[in-house]
Amino acid sequence: MLLPGLLLTLIFKYIPMYGILLAFKDYNPLQGIWGSDWIGLDNFREFLGSPNFGMLLENTLKISVYGLILGFFPPVILAISLNQIMNRKWKKRFQLILYAPNFISLVIIVGMLFVFLAANGPINSIIESITGQTVRFMTEPSYFRTLYIASGIWQGMGWASVLYTAALSNVSQELIDASFIDGANILQRIWYIDLPTLRPMMLIQFILSVGGVMNVGYEKAFLMQTPMNLPVSEIISTYVYKVGLQMGDYGYSTAVGLFNTVINVILLLIVNAIANKISEDGNVL
Repeated sequence: MLLPGLLLTLIFKYIPMYGILLAFKDYNPLQGIWGSDWIGLDNFREFLGSPNFGMLLENTLKISVYGLILGFFPPVILAISLNQIMNRKWKKRFQLILYAPNFISLVIIVGMLFVFLAANGPINSIIESITGQTVRFMTEPSYFRTLYIASGIWQGMGWASVLYTAALSNVSQELIDASFIDGANILQRIWYIDLPTLRPMMLIQFILSVGGVMNVGYEKAFLMQTPMNLPVSEIISTYVYKVGLQMGDYGYSTAVGLFNTVINVILLLIVNAIANKISEDGNVL
């Protein structure tokens, strides 16, 4: 039963890793990967010394860290709130409504942002009727991160709460009944029953989130980019896409991507080590 999954992982995850060699070569398509000249760490030195390095790292970290901090707790709060709904029919209806945005493609999500937040869109129509002015949401750099993170939370909050909702469904009914008998109010039940139940899942989700803190998806950032907001919207993944696929500098773009991956692995190991020390059983994963 494991064989198909192992084969797929080997073929699509491990075998393509030989492409990492591009990061250490002056790649020539005519000569191929093995025939191209070795240049060592020159591509990494070029990236670290480039004037874009500071801007790219800052933009990537700000979007990732703000997104992690602001987006980590809403799914937990949503799962706890849904768990308080006793009527199963209404609970399933709310879940369906909240899960639906996850299945909307990023292209449509960004298109909705451009339509609703356009200069002549419905949001600006309301603002103009009150203030007499419009706000350039999609071109003003100061709004980019807020829109990126807020729309991401809205889209993924419902789906991200699935694991927490499943964990809460396994809470012993006897424990809940005992809390009612002891006179515990709703906040006490959440603090002493729900949160301890969710803590291991929250810790694992936090570790996985930190491990991907540098992996800001280029699709959404690329779709939301405009010439006006480029100073804050250009991140490492969009830079790799433009340099690698649009400009054809495969060796340099591979080096940038590899640098990004190494930072993610280091962060993952650090956070996992810290989590192991603060967990009660010392074995989070």
